[in-house]
Amino acid sequence: MNYPKISIVTITFNAEKTIEQTILSVCNQNYKNIEYIVIDGQSTDSTFSIVNRYSDKIDIIINEPDRGISDAFNKGILRSTGDLVFILS
Repeated sequence: MNYPKISIVTITFNAEKTIEQTILSVCNQNYKNIEYIVIDGQSTDSTFSIVNRYSDKIDIIINEPDRGISDAFNKGILRSTGDLVFILS
């Protein structure tokens, strides 16, 4: 059976207290056809180093300034290749 590809986009900024739990939530899914994208708005805390710990499980990581939450969502959506796109922040 051919399962649809699901893209999950997480946007973050200075989320060192919650980002690991979010990443693990995605990584521990049983569904296998997932593309995971993390967009970080150049956090000034340890968020990006936590994200990098899971770089082998994240398909796309972007760490650059954005113009707010909508801009960050759009960056992730534009890079998504899935049949379905979900936003998880």
